[in-house]
Amino acid sequence: MDERNLPSPCVVVLVGPGASGKSTWAAETFGPELIVSSDRLRALVGAGEDDLAASADAFALLEEVVRQRIGRKLTTVIDTLGLDRERRANWLRQAREQGIPCVAVAFDTPAAECRRRNRERAKRIPADVLTAQLKTWAQVNKELPDEGYDEVLAPRAVRVVPEVFVQAAEAARRQQDAPATLRFGLQLSSYTHQAGRKTTAEWIRQIGTKAEAAGFDGIYVMDHFRQIPQVGRAWEDFLESWTTLAYLAACTERVKLGTLVSGITYRNVAHLGKIAATLDVLSGGRAVCGLGLAWFEAEHKAYGWDFPSVSDRYALLEDALQLLPVLWGPGNKPWHGKVLDVPETACYPRPLQDPLPILLGGSGQRTLKLAARYADAANVFGDAAKVREKAEFLKAHTEPGKEPPRLTQLSTTLVGKNHQHVTELVDRLRPRNQDPAKYAASVNAGTVDDQIGRFRELAEAGAAEVMLSLPDLDDDLTPLDTMADVIAAFR
Repeated sequence: MDERNLPSPCVVVLVGPGASGKSTWAAETFGPELIVSSDRLRALVGAGEDDLAASADAFALLEEVVRQRIGRKLTTVIDTLGLDRERRANWLRQAREQGIPCVAVAFDTPAAECRRRNRERAKRIPADVLTAQLKTWAQVNKELPDEGYDEVLAPRAVRVVPEVFVQAAEAARRQQDAPATLRFGLQLSSYTHQAGRKTTAEWIRQIGTKAEAAGFDGIYVMDHFRQIPQVGRAWEDFLESWTTLAYLAACTERVKLGTLVSGITYRNVAHLGKIAATLDVLSGGRAVCGLGLAWFEAEHKAYGWDFPSVSDRYALLEDALQLLPVLWGPGNKPWHGKVLDVPETACYPRPLQDPLPILLGGSGQRTLKLAARYADAANVFGDAAKVREKAEFLKAHTEPGKEPPRLTQLSTTLVGKNHQHVTELVDRLRPRNQDPAKYAASVNAGTVDDQIGRFRELAEAGAAEVMLSLPDLDDDLTPLDTMADVIAAFR
């Protein structure tokens, strides 16, 4: 039976008579921390799970626990009989108020089977009580489809996964049946590793050669001068981007090499053009010149650089997009833009690529309009729906008769060999105070098959290349081996 993916977070309401298999299914399917059980709460507030005198207190406690969990947007599996329509309606209402999907799981176990299981129990449900539950269930089973749940499921194999993977299984099947091609880039966003800086050069070399062997088409580095707060702490080791790319050029043979992306304020633009052209020549024509608006004000202040206004940076960026192709072209003519004035545009040796590709990073409309006009590629964030939206925007703003720039997408990606491996990775890597489900969503944590489905959806949305930052890439380079299985599905 195929596994069904449920979005994280969600509310799962189990509904069925006693001995229909609800608690067994819940325990086999979900972690104990997700299950709120009326029986276990009865044992907590009473003398045991069969202490019926404690039922009212147990259900009062259950309602409060459910309310608190849904209020915190945590996946909650409600393990009760679920036969009380008013209680079900209340749980559904709370889920709707928090914007959380709510599904019911209907345990339509034959009455004879419920009675047989009950007879085998050490502590049986009284026969008349079970008969009453079975009678009530017959009516409830008819009502469930009309109560407004996102879905009413029969008991089956399910997983709770980040939203991006809910439709991944079907997309993975499409990829298997009719493979789409997709390029893969590895983004290096951190240089901390256990062995320390004395072995950093060897570590980078190993990443380059292993990434190439895994099938990656490009290696990209962040262009910063100290670590950004989204990734780590300011004092962590952080390598200069273009120097690192030059080293990687000597360590690799095939992959494209570029910045993702170079802040336009960090270097004299003509100097940046010279750097990129040099990398292209020394790498055998593998350079990609990534450009971006520059956003990290604290970094500018730390290095004593001016941090112009947004409008001034856009003016500089637009000039750079026009100047660089001139600089890389033939001749030595002067060039004058809105804010740049370059008396001589000599750049020899010229790049081997003609043209040397420019990748513009940013998802805003103003940036995408510049990409549509000047760039070879545009790099954006977001899921398949966002990528499709950006692809349509680029197409609409590209001059008639001209191809829109290639669309690339950047995401953090945590990939495991199977569901258990994913869970282990999330538990090991997440900050101690962060909900595992929220961390899993933030790093797109999924299995090889999950990722194949996600990337198929991105390819269908218009992405030509996906750039991945692997959060578990430290001294252990096995994440590159795991990604090789994903990449192979697109070859």
